Amino acid sequence: MKIACLAGDGIGPEIMVEAKKVLDALSLDIEVADADVGGTAYKKHGHPLPPETLELCKASDAVLFGAVGDPDCDNLERHLRPEQAILGLRQALTLFANLRPATMFPGLEDMSALRPEVASQIDLLIVRELNGDVYFGEKAIRTLDDGRRQGYDFMSYAEDEVRRIAHVAFRAAQGRKKLLCSVDKANVLETSQLWRDVVIEVSGEYPDVTLSHMYVDNAAMQLVRNPGQFDVVVTGNLFGDILSDQASMCVGSIGLLASASLGERQTDHGTFGLYEPIHGSAPDIAGQGKANPMAMILSLAMLLRHSLGLEAEAAKVEAAVAKALEDGVRGGDLGGSAGTSEVGDAVVARL
Repeated sequence: MKIACLAGDGIGPEIMVEAKKVLDALSLDIEVADADVGGTAYKKHGHPLPPETLELCKASDAVLFGAVGDPDCDNLERHLRPEQAILGLRQALTLFANLRPATMFPGLEDMSALRPEVASQIDLLIVRELNGDVYFGEKAIRTLDDGRRQGYDFMSYAEDEVRRIAHVAFRAAQGRKKLLCSVDKANVLETSQLWRDVVIEVSGEYPDVTLSHMYVDNAAMQLVRNPGQFDVVVTGNLFGDILSDQASMCVGSIGLLASASLGERQTDHGTFGLYEPIHGSAPDIAGQGKANPMAMILSLAMLLRHSLGLEAEAAKVEAAVAKALEDGVRGGDLGGSAGTSEVGDAVVARL
């Protein structure tokens, strides 16, 4: 088994060290290879996603990804900015399904922006489509005939793109509470109307799953009003990006949320995927030992489960994180004083 580790920018290298520390503690027969990505790669190789990095990822069973984003690169042409690396990887590796679980860890209810009795209900999975929508559509800033500047981004989904993400979501719901909520904006967007129509068509293949629909503005409201009503949520790229970040604050910290980006490629052990925390590079605290590595470690657990078929080991890692939190090991994002390496050591100790 082989894992490509792309630490990236900002706090990426720091949290990657802690994830590797946990992986070493499991004593598994896994080859780990490192490569540059993001702003780090641009400064060394002139591109945020060098060919050698992409080739390493293609030759691996899974990719463990830290974060990209570097203020020094903000004025580069868009195709050279660090963030283009993750978009490029998703496209090149055909990673179309993003799984973002959000679960309230016992004892952290007081960290949520919600009332504790509301926050305690949170246990959901957001399934976000990754390869379509406005992020990948035609986009530009143009000058109109009257001299005004106009920016535009083209939103679209083909029915096969909706169908394949719907299948992922229905299968995920089958493994949970058999409840699937499809989020769209079908009352004003034709793209969303097609989305809803196709999801309904696919639902006929999953009679054991109860399907519901919700407009994205209402979903955002319900996520803070009554999050316990959600089990699996499936939605497009733009809406999923927003809702998953909102869910992170509902559970107390963005430093606790892992994610998996999966495609159709199967390896000898599972489904090829890219795994990353959702919090970004946090350049304001980079190099200070303040970053919470738990989301990175939980991303490793998802990698073990989905791409390497190591369910028992994945469960051990998740249990160790939960026990560390239960024992009061908290970083600054959770109101504690534990540093990055201290949190990683605490998880290893509980393995």
